[in-house]
Amino acid sequence: MARTADCLPPAADVLPRVARRSKNRWSPQLTEPTLYAMEEPHRRIRALHTASTITVYQAYSPEIGLPAIRDGRFPAAWKPDRMTWIKPSFMWMMYRSGWGMKEGQETVLAFEITREGFDWALRHACLSHYVRGLHPDRDTWQRDLKRAPARVQWDPERDLHLHPLPYRSLQLGLSGEASSRYADEWIVSIGDVTPLAHEIHALVRDGELDSAARLLPQEQEYPASAELLAHLCP
Repeated sequence: MARTADCLPPAADVLPRVARRSKNRWSPQLTEPTLYAMEEPHRRIRALHTASTITVYQAYSPEIGLPAIRDGRFPAAWKPDRMTWIKPSFMWMMYRSGWGMKEGQETVLAFEITREGFDWALRHACLSHYVRGLHPDRDTWQRDLKRAPARVQWDPERDLHLHPLPYRSLQLGLSGEASSRYADEWIVSIGDVTPLAHEIHALVRDGELDSAARLLPQEQEYPASAELLAHLCP
C-alpha cells in the first residue's frame, strides 16, 4: 500500500497486535503504552475504533448533552444547520473543553459512529486551509471548501497539561449533508465521559500523571488508507 509522508496507514503487522490488546472502548483501561509513543508521524488519526465503528468526542451544554445521553440522539435544541466539529482525540477534546469546565461545554460526550460514515466524511472533506502544491490554486480550493459538506483541520495533539505536542491530530467539521447524516444515520451510541474527564483532571492537578495516563482511552491509529487521506495531507 502506498504511503504519504505525514499521513501513514498502519503497517500490516501492527493491526493484529492492536486487535489483541485493545477492547476499543472509551472506558478506562489499564494497558501498556501505545505503539506510537516512540515515533509519531506529523499527522495521524488517533482514535478508539472497532471493525465497524470509531469513537469521536464533542462537548455540549447540559441542555443538549444530558438529553443526548438519555435518548441516544440529539435533542431538538441541537442545531443541525450549524457546522459541528467531531474530535477522535480525547486529549484534544479535553483541551477544547477545558476538561469539561468551559461554559457551554460542561457535558463531554463519546459518540460511537459507523466507520462507513466517518470515511464518507473524509472522502467528501476539504482541507480547511490552502496548501500550495496540494490544491491547484487558491480559487479552486475556496470553491471546493464552500461546496464540501465536511472540512478537516490538523491541530497539535495535547499532553496531560494540555500543552501542544509536536504532532497533529484530526478535527472533522460537518455541515449540511454530513451533519444530517451524522445525527440521523451514523451514531451507534452516545456515552457520558464527563466523570472520566474530571477524574483525570483531578489526578493531573495532584501531580499523579502516571495514574492519570492509565485512565486515558487507549487510542490507536485509525486504518484510513493513503488514498482516502491524500487530499487532506499537506
